[in-house]
Amino acid sequence: MATAALFFVLLALVTMKSQTASSQKETHLKVYWHDVVSGPDPTSVPVAHAATTNTSKAAFGLVIVIDDPLTEGPSLNSSRLMGRAQGTYIAAGKDQMALLMLMNFVFTAGKYNGSSVAIMGRNAVFTEVREMAVVGGTRVFRWARGYAQARTHTLDLKTNDATVEYNIFIRH
Repeated sequence: MATAALFFVLLALVTMKSQTASSQKETHLKVYWHDVVSGPDPTSVPVAHAATTNTSKAAFGLVIVIDDPLTEGPSLNSSRLMGRAQGTYIAAGKDQMALLMLMNFVFTAGKYNGSSVAIMGRNAVFTEVREMAVVGGTRVFRWARGYAQARTHTLDLKTNDATVEYNIFIRH
């Protein structure tokens, strides 16, 4: 009798797990992240630095706070605004320009309006494709996990303004 009860408990657990896995959705999002550091209305501002940041070849210790626009296409002025990337990035590489990215992609348009995705990870800026973790989300993306791939679309070496294409792969 105890063997039969154990069998039914295990069967119920296996069935519950398969239902949970099958009810998950997979979503791919592509947005363009605009980091504007120049001009009268920057979306990226330094808030702290170490005593050695200015002499470091990788700006080690620099802390930046962002509220960057996320657009549907690569043009900041003519593409549809999809949301904002809000958070920080920190120059965490001592010998190489590598950032620790901590951002929420907050969607303000389209079918994901009101939802957000939390992204965290290392961004080796001069690597062609950088991968960071999706560590959570809200509303539509509640219980999100996955990854984001970043590719630099444009970088203005005079102003340091950058446009980065983000492809985000989410299970939720």
